[in-house]
Amino acid sequence: MTQQQSSMTAMSKEMQDCVQACMDCHTVCEETMSSCLQMGGQAQMQIMRALMDCSEMTRMCADMMMRRSPMSAEMCAMCARACDMCAEACMSMPDDPQMMRCAQACRRCAESCRTMAGAHM
Repeated sequence: MTQQQSSMTAMSKEMQDCVQACMDCHTVCEETMSSCLQMGGQAQMQIMRALMDCSEMTRMCADMMMRRSPMSAEMCAMCARACDMCAEACMSMPDDPQMMRCAQACRRCAESCRTMAGAHM
């Protein structure tokens, strides 16, 4: 099988799941940023930075997996780290349901990305 043929093969179930987890996480981070902005001064800058980093990383990670980038595994490892950091930041506001929803999406994405980081893509 040539390199071009192998890049045209269907994504594995694990990769499809990881792309979906990244896109879900990206969406929730964007929604959470909007929620933070509506809260005004209550949203700490650390949380906003973590949300922005995670949102960008998850979108980029999904894009790289979909185009079969040779850097996908490394990107997945970085994405898992960004998701972990964002989940921790969101957990600092445990009474906020949106923050808890975001932390949960980040944890799911981090787990999926860690699996893909260890896989041969």
